[in-house]
Amino acid sequence: MTPRLTLINRDYTRLWIGQAVSSVGDAVFSTTLVLWVATVLAKDEVWAPVAVSGVVVASSVAVLVIGPLAGVFVDRWDKRATMLRTEVLRGGLVAVLTAVTFLPVGALPTGVWLALIYATVLLLHAAGQFFSPARFAVLADLVTGDADRARAAGIAQATGETAWIIGPPLAAPLLFTAGLQWALLFNGLSYAVSYVAIRSIGAGEPGTGSAGPSGAQQTAEPQRTGLRREFMDGLRFFAGSRFLVALLLLSAIGQFGVGALGTLNVFFATDNLHADAHLYGYLGMAMGVGGITGALCGGRVVQWLGARRTTWTGLLVSGVLLVAYSRQTGFLGGVALLFVFTVPLTMLNTAMSPLLLAAAPPDYRGRVMAVFYPVTRLASMLSAALSGWLAGSVLRDVGGSLGGLRFGPVDTIIAASGLIVLVAGVFAMAALPGAEGAGQGAEKAAERSGDDPAAPSGGRPPASHRVSRPKSRPFAHGPRGGRLTRKRTDMPETETTNPEPKEREDIEVVAHGDDEELSACVINRSNDL
Repeated sequence: MTPRLTLINRDYTRLWIGQAVSSVGDAVFSTTLVLWVATVLAKDEVWAPVAVSGVVVASSVAVLVIGPLAGVFVDRWDKRATMLRTEVLRGGLVAVLTAVTFLPVGALPTGVWLALIYATVLLLHAAGQFFSPARFAVLADLVTGDADRARAAGIAQATGETAWIIGPPLAAPLLFTAGLQWALLFNGLSYAVSYVAIRSIGAGEPGTGSAGPSGAQQTAEPQRTGLRREFMDGLRFFAGSRFLVALLLLSAIGQFGVGALGTLNVFFATDNLHADAHLYGYLGMAMGVGGITGALCGGRVVQWLGARRTTWTGLLVSGVLLVAYSRQTGFLGGVALLFVFTVPLTMLNTAMSPLLLAAAPPDYRGRVMAVFYPVTRLASMLSAALSGWLAGSVLRDVGGSLGGLRFGPVDTIIAASGLIVLVAGVFAMAALPGAEGAGQGAEKAAERSGDDPAAPSGGRPPASHRVSRPKSRPFAHGPRGGRLTRKRTDMPETETTNPEPKEREDIEVVAHGDDEELSACVINRSNDL
């Protein structure tokens, strides 16, 4: 009998507890650093906004530079061990920064303090680029079944939203009453909790150690191809799957549309909704509550509609609601509509996560996520930069009325963002149902050239898999080599190409999605576990 407090299964529950505590610690850490830089290091300085933005830049550089290469190493290494080592590294980095902050602020020049903070943030996020794909792969083996995968993705989304509701209110009292070092120590202890939770996961189970399909198969079969070759193999595999490319394109388009909201929403609240600046936090709270609602409902909606239909429906509804939000002139109406807008946005993240994982064979999961994370993060950064530039320069003096509707620079950009999200929905509606032939082009090209499109050049096919028609998913052969059966699902199909008995532990493909992490969401409502 499953205990009442168990989520999906015992190991998933343990991992979730560790990540929930770690997510709150990350929210406290990020908020604390921003507050300390703005109110202490750069207080009353004209360069204070630039100093604060340096924290965001440092984290983005780690995602864009380290992220693509991290996936290659994660695919080589034992996934559970990778998670443990990165938690030790991140806890150590925070401990070092905490120790330094016991010094008086005047003991070091401001530039040294900023360099120390930026370096710590950069290294923490660089380690996170190894942790996230490893966790992605481990969750794929801990959670099986379409319904449980959608439920797990919803739990991850709700946990992330809750962490950002709890964390920031904790950060300010810790900083201004207990001191910076105690706020940082809170985050360091959260990494320790995460480490203990990961250690408690069954090391001998498939996927969590070196013996399973997500483990370090290099120990069983020493194979050391070059880093560049493995990186290029991952890119070729990704580009050869039209289904993965379609998911990436609609994610990037959707993220580009939503990204402007995080930059301009504070100006929209004061200028268009006519609200005082101190009420701005209620808009963030509305989005947080909407995110939790959408995450908790997302799993059931995916069961009703299917993952693909939920994805394109969520994009279409979110786009319409974002355009409607841009036309609001009252604060209460804006809060209500922002809450409603976030619900389908979070649901589509819940739907896209299992689709993404089902299309990623075990040996390529790290590299698949190493493409998704940087590209979607880059789309968000470009959207934020472009929207800020347009509102402050090109469209600064735009204003007027059309058909009785008044418009200005900020609401015009937000309305255009909603239309971009609508475009992503139309693209998803056209691309995802037609993804049955996602792998057929690559297969035909392989037939002409005599190569396996998913196989690394000069090596064996990864985990005996090849992504192809995404209307069904095969299940592993039985212990006696029984006939391969297929079940109609909403996930991409993955076919085995080497069904010898000694390879059977690598045949089953399972999927799950996080937050951050996908720990970082496929489409994030504002910025960036």
